[in-house]
Order: sequence, then structure tokens, then C-alpha cells
Amino acid sequence: MSLNVVTLVGRAGKDPEVKYFESGNVVCNFTLAVNRRPKKTDQPDWFHLEMWGKTAEVAADYVRKGKLIGVKGSLKFEYWQDRSTGVGRSKPVVRVDRLELLGSKRDDEQAASASYDEF
Repeated sequence: MSLNVVTLVGRAGKDPEVKYFESGNVVCNFTLAVNRRPKKTDQPDWFHLEMWGKTAEVAADYVRKGKLIGVKGSLKFEYWQDRSTGVGRSKPVVRVDRLELLGSKRDDEQAASASYDEF
């Protein structure tokens, strides 16, 4: 048996980047800042998110930097070679299956004024 499930609640680190394909499919990427509990540091953990289809469209329409969201999905790794050095690189990405828009409009306004220094 294997299990690959990731559930996170945090704030969007930037506005979503959306790409539309000729096939009609859409992909959305952005980062999520998640604070640890108990709060041991002022710096959040950062996660790269990838969404496809209707979930991507909802994120593109409603998620903005600082918005509190919840996501559920699976962990994957992206691999590539650095163009300048040729060294193999990788990064973990959460492939989101479910997106929950959390918080109130007031929370969104306060979060937009908060500082999230993205890595």
C-alpha cells in the first residue's frame, strides 16, 4: 500500500500564474506560505502549488497574494538541468486536487498589507 496525500492551510505568496493551452486545458502555479505550529520561527515554510482544469480557473479568479486558502493534493518532484551549470536540480511541488477559499474579506485585506518575503 502507498499513500501520497498533502493537506496544507496557508497564505498565497503571490498572485497565481495562469497558462492556457490550445487544447483548452489550463494550469495555475503559485506558492503557499505555511506557518509551523507551535510557531518556532518568524519564517514560514514555502510550498510550490500546481493546479489544473477547473481548480486552476477558480484559483486564477479568486486567489490573490495574501489570501488564506486550504489545499489537498499529492506531492511530486520536478526535475531539470540548470542551464548555466548543467547540474541536475529538483523541487517538490504539490499537485492540488482540492482548493478551499478560507477567511473573510476583512482577513484578505489585512493579509494583503502583511509582508510575505517569498524565497
